[in-house]
Amino acid sequence: MSQTVLTPEEMEQRIVRYGDLVPCKTAFIDAHTPGSDQKENFTIIGGGVSESPDQHVHIKETPGFNIGAAGQPPRCFNSLHTHRSAEVFFVLKGRWRFFWGRHGGAGDVVLEEGDLINIPTNLFRGFENVGTDYGMIMSILGGDDAGGGVIWAPEVIQKAADHGLILAETGRLYDSKQGEQLPEGVRPMPLMTDAELAEINEAPVGVVVTKLIARYQDMMALAKQRPANVLSADGLITDRPGFSVDFINHHTPLDDYNTDKHEILMVMRGHWRLGWAGGEVVLAPGDVCAVPPDMKRTLAASMTCEASLFRVRNTDDPAGYTNWNAL
Repeated sequence: MSQTVLTPEEMEQRIVRYGDLVPCKTAFIDAHTPGSDQKENFTIIGGGVSESPDQHVHIKETPGFNIGAAGQPPRCFNSLHTHRSAEVFFVLKGRWRFFWGRHGGAGDVVLEEGDLINIPTNLFRGFENVGTDYGMIMSILGGDDAGGGVIWAPEVIQKAADHGLILAETGRLYDSKQGEQLPEGVRPMPLMTDAELAEINEAPVGVVVTKLIARYQDMMALAKQRPANVLSADGLITDRPGFSVDFINHHTPLDDYNTDKHEILMVMRGHWRLGWAGGEVVLAPGDVCAVPPDMKRTLAASMTCEASLFRVRNTDDPAGYTNWNAL
């Protein structure tokens, strides 16, 4: 097997540093809607699901899934929507409430820093920063094209129109307050029909809490001898969304290992040394690193204090797979 060899400069091009993240405040249709108008969207790896041509994409090449982030001040919320592929979040900073259901009332749960939630397909979801400071959640979306975009609840599209934003059937957003209008021959995004809305799942609270969430302290305990298998067919969360998620902490350094999969390292806490034949880099909280396949590497916390990260790999499963009968 041939080995991938990168220079430190080439590896640095595959790292998106937390301090270098470029936000977009006009990424989605609710960008002018009161309560949602202070959101910041970050597209880290892949084009994501932003509806704005102003969205900055840090790394365009996708490994079979997309990595993004949302930053919001206290009490700012993201409106009800769903995706055709799984959407996984972990809380990097702050305290967040996730809610779901046709009108957002089927249930809700609060996640703390380091907690992870897998939100399956065919489920309306929203989220709100319920902390006291600016918060950040990191996201993983299945598929190279992130499932084809966002599917908004009808009332979200209707309310956005009252504030000048129109979503085209192409998935692009137009702002009438800025003098923009739909191009000739392009129609507005159609609202979901009653029949389509009737097919949306409600997901009881017990299912979400026991089947779709991994708590940070539980993952820390499980990763004392080996990486914790968080999301996979036989993980803490048993789903197959086109990628797998492991949790690694300072108790589980990895020496000279290799894989034929794309591997994305997303640092939660502490500083980590990533070494390979061509050099070494240090990753800090909030950093995202895309390690290519077939490159022997060493991964270890650079200090003895608490350190943790999530490791995401592509799988052969369909990006839109969710076995609701197993939940």
